[in-house]
Amino acid sequence: MAKKSLTRRGLKIIVVGCGKVGETLTDQLTREGHEVTLIDKDPTKVHDLTNMYDVMGIVGTGASYSVQMEAGIESADLLIAVTESDELNLLCCTVAKRVGDCSAIARVRTPEYSEEIPYLREKLGLALIINPEQAAANEAARLLYLPTALEVHSFAHGQAEIVKFKLAENNTMNQKSIADLGRTGLLDRIVICGVERDGEMTIPAGDFIFEEGDMVSFVAAQHDAKNFMRRIGLPTNQVRDTMIVGGGKAAYYLAKCLLDVGIEVKMIERNRARCEELAVMLPDAIIINSDGTDT
Repeated sequence: MAKKSLTRRGLKIIVVGCGKVGETLTDQLTREGHEVTLIDKDPTKVHDLTNMYDVMGIVGTGASYSVQMEAGIESADLLIAVTESDELNLLCCTVAKRVGDCSAIARVRTPEYSEEIPYLREKLGLALIINPEQAAANEAARLLYLPTALEVHSFAHGQAEIVKFKLAENNTMNQKSIADLGRTGLLDRIVICGVERDGEMTIPAGDFIFEEGDMVSFVAAQHDAKNFMRRIGLPTNQVRDTMIVGGGKAAYYLAKCLLDVGIEVKMIERNRARCEELAVMLPDAIIINSDGTDT
């Protein structure tokens, strides 16, 4: 089947699920000029969003062949399934891939599936599997791992990071060029990829001279990033232990990330059954069955 042309201004996108994530997607996609069709089995949610935005709405189950056909799956460019059910999201995408010539994105949050995401993507032919809770947990854990960094972004399946930091007064990099630093061996295992100064971004060449206040971004493996920041005099003392109140999905993912980088975790959860589950899932964490609001 021939691929459709994407030369028109906006894409035709079907969003399954009209919860908070679905509403946020609808808002963003319509702002970008895309043609959006919503699917949800709750008529009230469909009614509310179709009144708020210039979109089509269909009441029904997103995994239904007939419902997807009514939504125009055969001519759609993308289907995004973000219901509360991981299994329904995966099924929606599977049907979409079989019926239409479109890309598909599924929201999958269950911890049991987290290790299987690469397999699911490959076997189901999905463009992307998103896990908002895990993404938020990863970001929080990275900031705790490098507390002096302004931003830390992971890529290449977590093997490398882009780190941004601000050059403070008396930093060893001040008034030195890329070439100067290179001769000292400081840049052997990292790559300076950008410098923000006075609101402008520069990709520095060898003769670029750093100044106090520069926002410097570099790429490195996680261990090398921490060593580099230590060598230029930035504190790298990560948090040694933390307490997490609540044992939901986001809390689980955060605890797992922190344990993986050597941070001790205590978690307070008031539901006894959930505590027992967490004790099995996080054997290195201390799980406390209590109300975190108690003083």
